[in-house]
Amino acid sequence: MSGEIDFNVGYPSWRAPMMGRNAVATSQPLAAQAGLRILQQGGNAVDAAIATAIALTVVEPTGNGIGSDAFAIIWDGKQLHGLNASGRAPAAWKHETFAHLAAMPETGWDAVTVPGAVSAWVELAERFGTLPLTTLAQPAIDYARNGFPVSPLIGELWQRGYNKLRDQPGFSACFAPQGRPPRTGELFRNPDQADTLEKIAATNGEAFYRGELAEKIAAFAREHNAALTIDDLKNHQAEWVELLSRPFAGGSVHELPPNGQGIATLIALGILEHWDIGRYQPDSVEWLHLSIEAMKLALVDLERYIADEDHMEFAAKHLLSDEYLKSRAALIDAKQAGDFTFGAPTQSGTVYLSTADADGMMVSFIQSNYMGFGSGVVVPGTGISLQNRGAGFVLDKAHPNVVAGNKRAFTTIIPAFALDGDGQPLMSFGVMGGPMQAQGHLQMVLRIMLHKQNPQAAIDAPRWRVVAGREVIVEPSMDRNTLATLRAMGHKIVLEDPLQTYNFGGAQAIVRDPQGFYIAATESRKDGQALVF
Repeated sequence: MSGEIDFNVGYPSWRAPMMGRNAVATSQPLAAQAGLRILQQGGNAVDAAIATAIALTVVEPTGNGIGSDAFAIIWDGKQLHGLNASGRAPAAWKHETFAHLAAMPETGWDAVTVPGAVSAWVELAERFGTLPLTTLAQPAIDYARNGFPVSPLIGELWQRGYNKLRDQPGFSACFAPQGRPPRTGELFRNPDQADTLEKIAATNGEAFYRGELAEKIAAFAREHNAALTIDDLKNHQAEWVELLSRPFAGGSVHELPPNGQGIATLIALGILEHWDIGRYQPDSVEWLHLSIEAMKLALVDLERYIADEDHMEFAAKHLLSDEYLKSRAALIDAKQAGDFTFGAPTQSGTVYLSTADADGMMVSFIQSNYMGFGSGVVVPGTGISLQNRGAGFVLDKAHPNVVAGNKRAFTTIIPAFALDGDGQPLMSFGVMGGPMQAQGHLQMVLRIMLHKQNPQAAIDAPRWRVVAGREVIVEPSMDRNTLATLRAMGHKIVLEDPLQTYNFGGAQAIVRDPQGFYIAATESRKDGQALVF
């Protein structure tokens, strides 16, 4: 892409693309600096990613924690590798456990599945890292023990999380020790979390899944008559998986297979290829209409078919066949919005990061407690906040994603990667934010791979988000005449509150230039930072 990237195009933003031979981009500046510190100490991109991820559990607890799940895509200098570190439901869970409910619980122990993020850190460090986990965890330990100032958006989300979860077991003692959540700019310390991270690092994760910390998690579960046991923790294993991909714009886009939603991005891209989307200008009526319709079709398939891949009715790759995608593309009316029925997804909290080093290694990594602080359950004396991924299951017995023991729930979190036409790395990217993620991936790919927008411009550009039926929420910065035309075509356009634009997700991207450096960009709607040297 040397010489092709358009640095003249831009949208209103305080951000600028950053360029250097090493790069880190994530949603919280202190976490980005943790990764940069590791790179400057001689670590590689994987080392930096782990350090950044661990730091995010401390400085952005509103989106992730030690009790999160995680996924990663790694370019090792020669090829791509995919890691699924999502946890399974407790073995004792049965459909009958929840059959009396209208939907799966979103809070408390009945939403808690086995946390997988720690296993991701360990797997990545053992396979690709060069520095010990004790070194990689040190920046996070320092932040937890000595304190960090709460950044603006996280301060607001912390208050929201407290309002919802204050009465969950262990929550307020950990995250509101003064009887209230910390305010923006206030120094917050979490010494219990510092101690826990030291134990995890010193034992390469053994303390968390088989040792002292596992015992504490299991004991707290027993105290509340919850299903999670120490055997559930012991039996957890992160898995290296084969990636799904689609050719696009002279290169290829790569996503992890289900139980995640990355396949929806690939479905939408395949549909848009049949409409020759590249002939339209970005932000034009035609470009937006076709993109929205393709995403709606992809989300219909996502809701109906996607689950733990071991429980799907057929292999996920069948949804990506040219014949099938051509048949789906034929359903789009170029002049009228379609009404494809699917449920309105739920908003959530997640963190995403990307790293790259001078030797050519690149990492796309995401971890999440799912909905903000997750279940709200925090194991006393540990700082371990537990995710609520159990809420990702459904109660319909006929659905492949129906709740069951030892099963992975459908998950929203997805990292992504793109290669150029020569099979070389082009971009490590992601857009956190529940149902926005696959939609954000699509919008980033169109802007960067097809239209050659620089990554910061692609991030700053106004976004849209399909909700349900013909309803589409858009950012208020979109052109009013364009929106009027879309409304006339049958789209139910809803303008988002200008103060709520973080609902459109948080993007990070690192683009590789063939000249040997990277172009890094960070989300302008959040507190993040892109750093290079």
